[in-house]
Amino acid sequence: MNKIHHCTLRPKNPLKLLSRQEVAGLAASNKDTMGLFRNCALAILNTDSQEDDAAQVFAAFADFAIEVIPQSRGLTLEIYNAPAQAFVGGQMIRGIHAHLFSALRDIVYTDFIVNQASELNFESSEGITDAVFRILRNAEIVRGDVQPNMVVCWGGHSIPRHEYDYSKEVGYRLGLCGLNIITGCGIGAMKGPMKGAAVGHAKQQIKTGRYIGISEPGIIAAESPNAIVNELSIMPDIEKRLEAFVRLAHCIIIFPGGVGTLEEILYLLSILMHPDNQQHIPLILAGPRSCLRYFNELEGFLVSTLGSQVTGYYQIIIGNPEAVAAQAQNNVTSVHLARQEKQEAYYFNWPLTIDHTLQQPFIPNHANMTGLALHGKQPSYQLAANMRAAFSGIVAGNVKAYGQEQVAKHGPYELHGDKQVLTAMETLLQSLVRDKRMKIVEQSEHYTPCYTLHTHR
Repeated sequence: MNKIHHCTLRPKNPLKLLSRQEVAGLAASNKDTMGLFRNCALAILNTDSQEDDAAQVFAAFADFAIEVIPQSRGLTLEIYNAPAQAFVGGQMIRGIHAHLFSALRDIVYTDFIVNQASELNFESSEGITDAVFRILRNAEIVRGDVQPNMVVCWGGHSIPRHEYDYSKEVGYRLGLCGLNIITGCGIGAMKGPMKGAAVGHAKQQIKTGRYIGISEPGIIAAESPNAIVNELSIMPDIEKRLEAFVRLAHCIIIFPGGVGTLEEILYLLSILMHPDNQQHIPLILAGPRSCLRYFNELEGFLVSTLGSQVTGYYQIIIGNPEAVAAQAQNNVTSVHLARQEKQEAYYFNWPLTIDHTLQQPFIPNHANMTGLALHGKQPSYQLAANMRAAFSGIVAGNVKAYGQEQVAKHGPYELHGDKQVLTAMETLLQSLVRDKRMKIVEQSEHYTPCYTLHTHR
């Protein structure tokens, strides 16, 4: 592994002007926070590597170190034994430099203002939404002087080439329409729309294109920010990350993906189906013609579990990237007019109700997975939230260190529910296995489930 032995970095906006107390607080952050920052920093420096197994990356760069050094004019980062691919001619690539200080800002600075300055409140629903806003404002992602033009794109991390090309073509068409892109900032269906939009913006001579990546510490090692991202925010956990997406979005496009994409779809549907939400976040499900069966099976699952009314909350477009972009443009215009009429903020969706259970971090241990209510005798929005948690646990059991440790120690997670819901879930999960959308950690032809299903009469 080629490494750069040592380098010193100084921040640019928005961390170049800090008080002495803030700088001292950053430098004195606790061991766990600095360890988290180190791991995220290594993932960022490893951008564009073909290796997405966090354990292997950490092992290869076990001697990597990063230190926050307070100085009278601010702070510096001292970095040792970093991946050489992050440098050109001995100088760190500017985009990676910016991403490093974004990670410092969002992980270490947020920890400081929560635990030392006590400025954020994660206990109440209103406090969590305020914290999400303030973290995004601190990152200069929410801006009060721009018209609505934010399209959130979700989809698979590991997808076949033709699906990536389709997402890139959709992004290109969005860029030609002058729309900006927000994604989970990784590769696959997160990178494609950004890369396409960059070309579309260039053709329209738009020099202020925004390619916003929103991540969280638990997944950033497997989904390092791609090179197109020019604004990065790392939220404290997956729930605040998801809330950031929906509060910022003027339209959402979801491309085919695996269990993580299903988690995002169910999270969003739980919000849209909540009785307190009268406004509509425009949602498009889109993919190439080869994905027709994928969307048919997805819709079959959604109707079987949440009822036929669920089809009123999204639009499916197969093929035709130009039609996807045109619909997204129409959706953004509708959102603009609706918010203008109601005198609501363009840059952050304050009125949207997000149930407190969706805002609380779901810990995928066996007790929590077993306790999920997976039955149809509850409001659809609650069932969607519980299924979202179940899929979140399956993601953890498949690919996240904590979940893998839990399954190795206690066996597969046990999910309990009624026959209709669990049969629909199992049918959909098997279709993901069939289509190789379920990431297999060990090289094997067979997927070993990290869950078991138990039907109640």
